[in-house]
Amino acid sequence: MNVQNTIKTILNQLNALIVGKQSQVQDCVACMLAGGHLLIEDVPGVGKTTLAHALGKTLGLAFSRVQFTSDLMPTDLLGVSIYDRASEGFHFHPGPIFTHILLADEINRASPKTQSALLEAMEEKQVTVEGQTRALPKPFFVIATQNPQDQIGTHALPESQLDRFLMRISLGYPDRQSERVILSGVDRRLLVDRLPAALNLLELQGLQDAVRNVHASDSLLDYVQDLIHATRSGQWFVQGLSPRAGIALLRVAKARALMQGREYVAPDDVQDIISQTIAHRLTPLPRAGRDAVAQVRAMVAAVRLP
Repeated sequence: MNVQNTIKTILNQLNALIVGKQSQVQDCVACMLAGGHLLIEDVPGVGKTTLAHALGKTLGLAFSRVQFTSDLMPTDLLGVSIYDRASEGFHFHPGPIFTHILLADEINRASPKTQSALLEAMEEKQVTVEGQTRALPKPFFVIATQNPQDQIGTHALPESQLDRFLMRISLGYPDRQSERVILSGVDRRLLVDRLPAALNLLELQGLQDAVRNVHASDSLLDYVQDLIHATRSGQWFVQGLSPRAGIALLRVAKARALMQGREYVAPDDVQDIISQTIAHRLTPLPRAGRDAVAQVRAMVAAVRLP
């Protein structure tokens, strides 16, 4: 497998469908190559679900979609044991979470109880149902979409849930030229159904192995640590990043470096993905007067490059 050709094929296929969102598509692919979960946050109708479907089709993996609603129960997601008269015993019927890619559509419309059912699955790649732990298929990704928190019927994701997502991105409205392509072309949902798989399971695992083998020099690790310690200094955020968040930042930077055709991480790789990787884990100081993304960018500008 030629790594660069495979990555180029994936990006070209997604960019042909999700018009005018090249940087967001790159972020999505980097998240998948790094083996993490993705949160897409935006207003309804800008293509969040279409992008998630396209990722699933392109990666060639088993795919399930669950519409999160206020009455969705944990058993609707995880599965339940049902009594069978013939065998005179209970048999477990797995829920939609037993798949490679789970699209949790409008995740913040479900109750906190149902949201928490994903915590073990996202971190440990397993679920515990009725006292028995069951492994999930490998790989296992969650692609979740959520609407802005000021919309009716939403429940904000708690910090512990947000921390399980490797990256959070926002699509935003398309520019005028891209919107014309969307309006005058074929329905995007029909195009998704026609997408061929750009790679198979073994090829995806090979790409993820290649990400892990990307080199990070001592000076680069110093820079990452400087950024992590800046979040803990009390000058920018209420609380700083955890070691797990630091590992996540480095993983995505390695994926971005591989996508750029390099076998080593550069400071630009870290800067390109840092706000998408850490902003959803941080709360700016009240006096900052900026949202988390803007505060992260201001902090990065103040930290010395290696």
